[in-house]
Amino acid sequence: MNARSQVFDLTMEGRQVDEAVATIFHTVLFHRCLGKYMYTGDAQYSIGTVGYTDVDCNFIDFTYVCCTSDSLTHRVKRAINSFSEKLRSNESCGSGQISLEFFQKKKNRWPFPQESIPWEVWTVHLDLIKHENEDERQLCRENVSDLLTEKVIYITELMNRHDYVPKTPSQSELDLIFDTSFPDVQPYLFKFDYSTSGSAAPSMGNAMKKIIKETLAM
Repeated sequence: MNARSQVFDLTMEGRQVDEAVATIFHTVLFHRCLGKYMYTGDAQYSIGTVGYTDVDCNFIDFTYVCCTSDSLTHRVKRAINSFSEKLRSNESCGSGQISLEFFQKKKNRWPFPQESIPWEVWTVHLDLIKHENEDERQLCRENVSDLLTEKVIYITELMNRHDYVPKTPSQSELDLIFDTSFPDVQPYLFKFDYSTSGSAAPSMGNAMKKIIKETLAM
């Protein structure tokens, strides 16, 4: 089975990375989380509700929605922070990517281990820039906000399609499809992966400088 894949290319300041990635990943997870399954038999069940929380960003003019789950928020934040710290360190050139992958497990006959089969992957590719003055910084802040608005709308449109998601399993196979470790939500099985490369963060690219200078001149 080939996994669906979406890649988002973003350019921003280092301090905006955590909030931008969180905006995208929490938007995805909000659509890929269900309430807790409560079984009355192996194939009979009811599903609990999922709460939502509005999150205001500090370095981007944006508010996104996430599931009301401290444990889920902590896991996402921990993964993004690890990526962000690596991306912004001296060992990185300010370029990297982080992926949110959804997968399902498949049992194999003994002595072979279970397989993990991805069915959907969301990747955010980031390039860091440095601003020369406060006007550039403010304009870039607005540009990032506009871009995230487009991405969130796009994600929502994709989620409304009738694309493949794993079928609801029986109780005995629930852990093959869902992550049941959270006390308040039940997302499809997911994991994070990231990579960075290079040395020092570059200054603002020529294309971005041109856009900002043209805008400032208006």
